[in-house]
Amino acid sequence: MKKEERQLRIGVLGCGPISQFAHFESVQKARNASLFAVCDVDEGLARHFGQFYNAQNVYLDYDQMLADPEVEAVIIGTSDAFHVPASLKALAAGKHVLCEKPIGVSVEEVEQLAREVPRSGNVLQIGHMLRFDPGIESAKAFVQDEMGEMLALKAWYCDSTHRYTNTDAIQPQPRQGSRVLRPQGDPKADRQRYYMLAHGSHLVDLARYLGGPIRAVDARLREKFGAYCWFVDVDFENGTLGHLDLTIAVRMDWHEGFQVYGEHGSATAKIYNPWYYKSSDVDIFHERNATTTRVLGADGHFYRRQLEGFADTALKGVAMRGADIVDGVASIRAMVAIAQSVRSGKPVALADVGDAL
Repeated sequence: MKKEERQLRIGVLGCGPISQFAHFESVQKARNASLFAVCDVDEGLARHFGQFYNAQNVYLDYDQMLADPEVEAVIIGTSDAFHVPASLKALAAGKHVLCEKPIGVSVEEVEQLAREVPRSGNVLQIGHMLRFDPGIESAKAFVQDEMGEMLALKAWYCDSTHRYTNTDAIQPQPRQGSRVLRPQGDPKADRQRYYMLAHGSHLVDLARYLGGPIRAVDARLREKFGAYCWFVDVDFENGTLGHLDLTIAVRMDWHEGFQVYGEHGSATAKIYNPWYYKSSDVDIFHERNATTTRVLGADGHFYRRQLEGFADTALKGVAMRGADIVDGVASIRAMVAIAQSVRSGKPVALADVGDAL
Protein backbone atom coordinates (compact mmCIF):
# COMPACT_ATOMS: atom_id res chain seq x y z
CA MET A 1 0.00 0.00 0.00
CA LYS A 2 1.26 3.45 -0.88
CA LYS A 3 2.21 5.56 2.12
CA GLU A 4 0.71 9.02 2.51
CA GLU A 5 3.08 11.95 2.81
CA ARG A 6 1.97 12.77 6.37
CA GLN A 7 2.33 9.79 8.66
CA LEU A 8 1.56 9.53 12.37
CA ARG A 9 4.80 8.71 14.19
CA ILE A 10 4.03 5.72 16.40
CA GLY A 11 5.79 4.30 19.44
CA VAL A 12 4.82 0.74 20.38
CA LEU A 13 4.89 -0.19 24.06
CA GLY A 14 5.33 -3.91 24.59
CA CYS A 15 6.90 -6.49 22.28
CA GLY A 16 4.76 -9.44 23.36
CA PRO A 17 2.55 -11.63 21.15
CA ILE A 18 -0.17 -9.05 20.39
CA SER A 19 2.39 -6.57 19.09
CA GLN A 20 4.30 -9.29 17.24
CA PHE A 21 1.17 -10.70 15.58
CA ALA A 22 -0.85 -7.52 15.02
CA HIS A 23 0.59 -4.10 15.78
CA PHE A 24 4.06 -4.12 14.24
CA GLU A 25 2.76 -5.34 10.90
CA SER A 26 -0.15 -2.89 11.06
CA VAL A 27 2.18 0.07 11.45
CA GLN A 28 4.41 -1.24 8.70
CA LYS A 29 1.48 -1.57 6.28
CA ALA A 30 -0.64 1.42 7.32
CA ARG A 31 -0.98 4.16 4.69
CA ASN A 32 -0.79 6.96 7.27
CA ALA A 33 1.48 5.75 10.09
CA SER A 34 5.12 4.87 10.59
CA LEU A 35 6.97 3.05 13.35
CA PHE A 36 9.18 5.61 15.04
CA ALA A 37 9.99 3.83 18.31
CA VAL A 38 9.74 0.49 20.10
CA CYS A 39 9.80 0.08 23.87
CA ASP A 40 10.12 -2.99 26.07
CA VAL A 41 11.91 -3.81 29.32
CA ASP A 42 13.44 -6.81 27.54
CA GLU A 43 16.37 -5.40 25.56
CA GLY A 44 16.60 -8.40 23.25
CA LEU A 45 12.96 -8.14 22.18
CA ALA A 46 13.06 -4.37 21.85
CA ARG A 47 16.17 -4.35 19.69
CA HIS A 48 15.10 -7.32 17.58
CA PHE A 49 11.71 -5.90 16.61
CA GLY A 50 12.96 -2.36 16.43
CA GLN A 51 15.56 -3.42 13.90
CA PHE A 52 13.29 -5.81 12.00
CA TYR A 53 10.59 -3.15 11.52
CA ASN A 54 13.04 -0.27 10.98
CA ALA A 55 12.10 1.77 14.04
CA GLN A 56 14.04 5.01 14.41
CA ASN A 57 14.61 4.48 18.13
CA VAL A 58 14.56 1.67 20.68
CA TYR A 59 13.74 2.33 24.32
CA LEU A 60 13.91 0.16 27.42
CA ASP A 61 12.12 2.76 29.53
CA TYR A 62 8.59 3.98 28.77
CA ASP A 63 9.14 7.41 30.28
CA GLN A 64 12.08 7.96 27.94
CA MET A 65 9.99 7.05 24.91
CA LEU A 66 7.26 9.41 26.04
CA ALA A 67 9.83 12.18 26.45
CA ASP A 68 10.79 11.85 22.77
CA PRO A 69 9.14 14.81 21.03
CA GLU A 70 9.15 12.97 17.71
CA VAL A 71 6.78 10.28 19.04
CA GLU A 72 3.24 11.53 18.39
CA ALA A 73 1.22 8.50 19.47
CA VAL A 74 1.62 5.20 21.29
CA ILE A 75 0.16 1.76 20.82
CA ILE A 76 -0.15 0.05 24.20
CA GLY A 77 0.23 -3.72 23.83
CA THR A 78 0.90 -4.71 27.45
CA SER A 79 -0.88 -6.80 30.08
CA ASP A 80 -4.39 -5.57 30.94
CA ALA A 81 -3.40 -4.27 34.38
CA PHE A 82 -0.97 -1.79 32.79
CA HIS A 83 -3.42 -0.32 30.26
CA VAL A 84 -4.78 2.54 32.34
CA PRO A 85 -1.47 3.59 33.95
CA ALA A 86 0.30 3.53 30.57
CA SER A 87 -2.54 5.46 28.92
CA LEU A 88 -2.55 8.12 31.64
CA LYS A 89 1.20 8.62 31.26
CA ALA A 90 0.92 8.94 27.50
CA LEU A 91 -1.91 11.47 27.66
CA ALA A 92 0.00 13.51 30.24
CA ALA A 93 2.97 13.52 27.84
CA GLY A 94 0.79 14.88 25.03
CA LYS A 95 0.59 11.63 23.03
CA HIS A 96 -2.39 10.09 21.28
CA VAL A 97 -3.21 6.57 22.49
CA LEU A 98 -4.36 3.36 20.81
CA CYS A 99 -4.69 0.90 23.68
CA GLU A 100 -5.43 -2.79 23.53
CA LYS A 101 -8.73 -4.02 24.95
CA PRO A 102 -9.97 -4.23 27.62
CA ILE A 103 -9.14 -0.63 28.44
CA GLY A 104 -8.90 -1.50 32.15
CA VAL A 105 -9.77 -4.01 34.84
CA SER A 106 -12.03 -1.99 37.15
CA VAL A 107 -14.74 0.64 36.90
CA GLU A 108 -12.85 3.05 39.15
CA GLU A 109 -9.68 3.14 37.08
CA VAL A 110 -11.39 3.48 33.70
CA GLU A 111 -13.57 6.29 35.03
CA GLN A 112 -10.39 8.03 36.18
CA LEU A 113 -9.03 7.65 32.65
CA ALA A 114 -12.33 8.92 31.22
CA ARG A 115 -11.88 12.15 33.16
CA GLU A 116 -8.38 12.67 31.80
CA VAL A 117 -9.03 12.03 28.10
CA PRO A 118 -11.00 15.24 27.41
CA ARG A 119 -8.64 17.26 29.60
CA SER A 120 -5.66 16.08 27.55
CA GLY A 121 -7.09 17.13 24.21
CA ASN A 122 -5.63 13.95 22.70
CA VAL A 123 -7.21 10.96 21.00
CA LEU A 124 -7.69 7.72 22.91
CA GLN A 125 -9.01 4.76 20.96
CA ILE A 126 -9.51 1.23 22.28
CA GLY A 127 -8.43 -1.79 20.25
CA HIS A 128 -11.83 -3.34 19.55
CA MET A 129 -10.77 -4.29 16.06
CA LEU A 130 -14.06 -5.99 15.10
CA ARG A 131 -15.44 -2.51 14.44
CA PHE A 132 -13.08 -2.41 11.44
CA ASP A 133 -14.14 -5.78 10.00
CA PRO A 134 -15.70 -4.92 6.60
CA GLY A 135 -18.52 -7.43 7.04
CA ILE A 136 -19.43 -6.09 10.47
CA GLU A 137 -19.19 -2.54 9.14
CA SER A 138 -21.77 -3.49 6.50
CA ALA A 139 -24.09 -4.76 9.24
CA LYS A 140 -23.63 -1.52 11.17
CA ALA A 141 -24.51 0.53 8.10
CA PHE A 142 -27.61 -1.61 7.49
CA VAL A 143 -28.74 -1.21 11.11
CA GLN A 144 -28.28 2.57 10.95
CA ASP A 145 -29.63 3.32 7.50
CA GLU A 146 -32.10 0.67 6.37
CA MET A 147 -33.22 -1.83 8.99
CA GLY A 148 -35.58 0.42 10.91
CA GLU A 149 -36.40 -0.49 14.50
CA MET A 150 -34.39 -3.34 16.00
CA LEU A 151 -36.38 -6.17 17.54
CA ALA A 152 -33.69 -8.47 18.89
CA LEU A 153 -29.95 -9.19 18.83
CA LYS A 154 -28.20 -12.46 19.55
CA ALA A 155 -24.42 -12.70 19.59
CA TRP A 156 -21.96 -15.41 20.54
CA TYR A 157 -18.23 -15.76 21.12
CA CYS A 158 -17.13 -19.36 21.57
CA ASP A 159 -13.43 -20.10 21.67
CA SER A 160 -12.47 -23.57 20.51
CA THR A 161 -10.49 -26.39 22.07
CA HIS A 162 -8.77 -26.58 18.66
CA ARG A 163 -8.01 -22.86 18.49
CA TYR A 164 -4.24 -23.16 18.92
CA THR A 165 -3.99 -26.11 16.54
CA ASN A 166 -5.45 -23.78 13.93
CA THR A 167 -3.46 -20.67 14.78
CA ASP A 168 -0.13 -22.44 15.27
CA ALA A 169 -0.38 -23.49 11.62
CA ILE A 170 -0.62 -19.90 10.35
CA GLN A 171 1.34 -17.83 12.88
CA PRO A 172 5.07 -17.74 13.53
CA GLN A 173 6.15 -18.80 16.98
CA PRO A 174 6.17 -15.69 19.17
CA ARG A 175 9.65 -14.61 20.16
CA GLN A 176 10.14 -15.00 23.91
CA GLY A 177 12.10 -12.59 26.04
CA SER A 178 14.18 -13.26 29.12
CA ARG A 179 12.71 -10.34 31.05
CA VAL A 180 8.94 -9.94 31.32
CA LEU A 181 7.09 -7.19 33.15
CA ARG A 182 4.12 -8.88 34.83
CA PRO A 183 1.37 -7.49 37.03
CA GLN A 184 1.14 -8.60 40.64
CA GLY A 185 -0.33 -12.07 40.97
CA ASP A 186 -1.40 -14.33 38.13
CA PRO A 187 -4.08 -12.73 35.90
CA LYS A 188 -5.12 -16.20 34.74
CA ALA A 189 -5.56 -17.63 38.24
CA ASP A 190 -9.20 -16.48 38.35
CA ARG A 191 -10.45 -18.06 35.12
CA GLN A 192 -13.87 -16.43 35.24
CA ARG A 193 -12.36 -12.98 35.48
CA TYR A 194 -9.63 -13.70 32.91
CA TYR A 195 -11.99 -15.13 30.29
CA MET A 196 -14.48 -12.30 30.74
CA LEU A 197 -11.82 -9.61 30.28
CA ALA A 198 -9.98 -11.35 27.43
CA HIS A 199 -12.95 -12.66 25.45
CA GLY A 200 -16.08 -11.14 26.94
CA SER A 201 -14.80 -7.67 26.12
CA HIS A 202 -15.07 -8.51 22.40
CA LEU A 203 -18.62 -9.83 22.78
CA VAL A 204 -19.86 -6.93 24.88
CA ASP A 205 -18.39 -4.29 22.56
CA LEU A 206 -19.86 -5.99 19.49
CA ALA A 207 -23.30 -6.06 21.15
CA ARG A 208 -23.04 -2.36 22.01
CA TYR A 209 -21.70 -1.47 18.54
CA LEU A 210 -24.76 -2.98 16.86
CA GLY A 211 -27.46 -2.73 19.52
CA GLY A 212 -26.56 0.47 21.33
CA PRO A 213 -26.10 1.17 25.04
CA ILE A 214 -26.94 -1.59 27.54
CA ARG A 215 -29.19 -0.80 30.50
CA ALA A 216 -29.05 -4.08 32.44
CA VAL A 217 -28.02 -7.74 32.26
CA ASP A 218 -29.29 -11.00 33.71
CA ALA A 219 -26.54 -13.63 33.57
CA ARG A 220 -26.03 -17.31 34.31
CA LEU A 221 -22.75 -19.23 34.34
CA ARG A 222 -22.18 -22.95 34.12
CA GLU A 223 -18.76 -24.52 34.56
CA LYS A 224 -18.30 -28.12 33.44
CA PHE A 225 -15.33 -30.25 32.28
CA GLY A 226 -13.07 -27.21 32.21
CA ALA A 227 -15.47 -25.15 30.08
CA TYR A 228 -17.14 -21.90 31.13
CA CYS A 229 -20.49 -20.94 29.61
CA TRP A 230 -22.18 -17.60 30.23
CA PHE A 231 -25.71 -16.98 28.95
CA VAL A 232 -26.60 -13.33 29.34
CA ASP A 233 -29.99 -11.73 28.73
CA VAL A 234 -29.45 -8.10 27.80
CA ASP A 235 -31.80 -5.15 28.24
CA PHE A 236 -30.76 -2.53 25.70
CA GLU A 237 -31.72 1.08 26.34
CA ASN A 238 -33.62 1.24 23.03
CA GLY A 239 -35.86 -1.68 24.03
CA THR A 240 -34.11 -4.33 21.93
CA LEU A 241 -34.09 -7.83 23.40
CA GLY A 242 -30.58 -9.26 23.62
CA HIS A 243 -28.91 -12.57 24.32
CA LEU A 244 -25.16 -13.16 24.58
CA ASP A 245 -23.36 -16.52 24.67
CA LEU A 246 -19.76 -16.55 25.88
CA THR A 247 -18.36 -20.09 26.01
CA ILE A 248 -14.71 -20.96 26.61
CA ALA A 249 -14.11 -23.43 25.05
CA VAL A 250 -16.53 -25.29 22.82
CA ARG A 251 -15.76 -28.79 21.57
CA MET A 252 -15.97 -27.73 17.94
CA ASP A 253 -14.43 -25.19 15.59
CA TRP A 254 -14.25 -21.49 16.45
CA HIS A 255 -17.85 -20.28 16.70
CA GLU A 256 -18.49 -16.54 16.69
CA GLY A 257 -21.21 -14.44 15.14
CA PHE A 258 -24.50 -12.63 15.56
CA GLN A 259 -28.09 -12.33 14.35
CA VAL A 260 -30.04 -9.09 14.25
CA TYR A 261 -33.79 -8.96 13.62
CA GLY A 262 -35.24 -5.65 12.49
CA GLU A 263 -38.29 -3.96 11.08
CA HIS A 264 -37.18 -4.02 7.44
CA GLY A 265 -34.75 -6.93 7.40
CA SER A 266 -32.18 -8.94 9.28
CA ALA A 267 -28.45 -9.64 9.42
CA THR A 268 -26.64 -12.90 10.16
CA ALA A 269 -22.88 -13.14 10.61
CA LYS A 270 -20.17 -15.75 10.83
CA ILE A 271 -17.02 -14.24 12.34
CA TYR A 272 -13.71 -16.01 11.78
CA ASN A 273 -10.78 -16.47 14.12
CA PRO A 274 -9.08 -13.06 14.01
CA TRP A 275 -5.70 -14.44 13.00
CA TYR A 276 -7.09 -15.50 9.64
CA TYR A 277 -7.45 -11.78 8.77
CA LYS A 278 -10.67 -12.68 6.98
CA SER A 279 -13.71 -10.43 6.83
CA SER A 280 -16.81 -11.84 8.47
CA ASP A 281 -19.46 -13.41 6.25
CA VAL A 282 -22.45 -11.14 6.87
CA ASP A 283 -25.69 -11.90 5.04
CA ILE A 284 -28.14 -9.00 5.03
CA PHE A 285 -31.75 -9.72 4.12
CA HIS A 286 -33.72 -6.80 2.68
CA GLU A 287 -37.45 -7.21 3.25
CA ARG A 288 -38.37 -4.57 0.62
CA ASN A 289 -37.23 -6.75 -2.29
CA ALA A 290 -36.68 -10.13 -0.62
CA THR A 291 -32.99 -10.25 -1.50
CA THR A 292 -29.87 -11.11 0.46
CA THR A 293 -26.57 -9.23 0.00
CA ARG A 294 -23.03 -9.84 1.26
CA VAL A 295 -19.96 -7.65 0.90
CA LEU A 296 -16.78 -9.43 -0.13
CA GLY A 297 -14.60 -7.56 2.37
CA ALA A 298 -11.41 -8.50 0.55
CA ASP A 299 -9.34 -6.28 2.82
CA GLY A 300 -9.77 -8.14 6.09
CA HIS A 301 -6.75 -6.77 7.95
CA PHE A 302 -8.83 -5.09 10.65
CA TYR A 303 -5.80 -4.41 12.87
CA ARG A 304 -4.27 -2.27 10.12
CA ARG A 305 -7.62 -0.67 9.29
CA GLN A 306 -8.06 0.11 12.98
CA LEU A 307 -4.68 1.88 13.10
CA GLU A 308 -5.45 3.84 9.94
CA GLY A 309 -8.72 5.02 11.43
CA PHE A 310 -6.90 6.06 14.62
CA ALA A 311 -4.28 7.96 12.61
CA ASP A 312 -6.94 9.72 10.53
CA THR A 313 -8.58 10.93 13.74
CA ALA A 314 -5.28 12.07 15.26
CA LEU A 315 -3.93 13.77 12.13
CA LYS A 316 -7.03 15.04 10.36
CA GLY A 317 -9.71 15.26 13.03
CA VAL A 318 -11.83 12.63 11.28
CA ALA A 319 -14.66 11.34 13.48
CA MET A 320 -13.52 8.27 15.41
CA ARG A 321 -14.81 5.02 13.93
CA GLY A 322 -13.42 2.86 16.70
CA ALA A 323 -14.28 2.48 20.38
CA ASP A 324 -13.64 5.55 22.52
CA ILE A 325 -13.28 5.91 26.28
CA VAL A 326 -17.07 6.16 26.73
CA ASP A 327 -17.37 2.76 25.04
CA GLY A 328 -14.55 1.47 27.24
CA VAL A 329 -16.24 2.53 30.48
CA ALA A 330 -19.54 1.02 29.33
CA SER A 331 -17.87 -2.29 28.42
CA ILE A 332 -16.17 -2.58 31.81
CA ARG A 333 -19.45 -1.74 33.54
CA ALA A 334 -21.25 -4.41 31.51
CA MET A 335 -18.67 -7.09 32.34
CA VAL A 336 -18.79 -6.20 36.04
CA ALA A 337 -22.59 -6.32 35.91
CA ILE A 338 -22.46 -9.79 34.32
CA ALA A 339 -20.16 -11.04 37.09
CA GLN A 340 -22.35 -9.54 39.80
CA SER A 341 -25.52 -10.95 38.22
CA VAL A 342 -23.97 -14.43 38.19
CA ARG A 343 -23.11 -14.14 41.88
CA SER A 344 -26.49 -12.73 42.93
CA GLY A 345 -28.75 -14.66 40.58
CA LYS A 346 -30.57 -11.41 39.81
CA PRO A 347 -30.57 -8.81 37.02
CA VAL A 348 -28.04 -6.00 37.51
CA ALA A 349 -28.31 -2.49 36.09
CA LEU A 350 -25.04 -1.10 34.73
CA ALA A 351 -25.64 2.13 36.66
CA ASP A 352 -25.62 0.17 39.93
CA VAL A 353 -22.47 -1.95 39.56
CA GLY A 354 -19.59 -1.98 42.02
CA ASP A 355 -15.97 -1.49 41.10
CA ALA A 356 -14.37 -4.76 39.99
CA LEU A 357 -15.15 -8.14 38.45
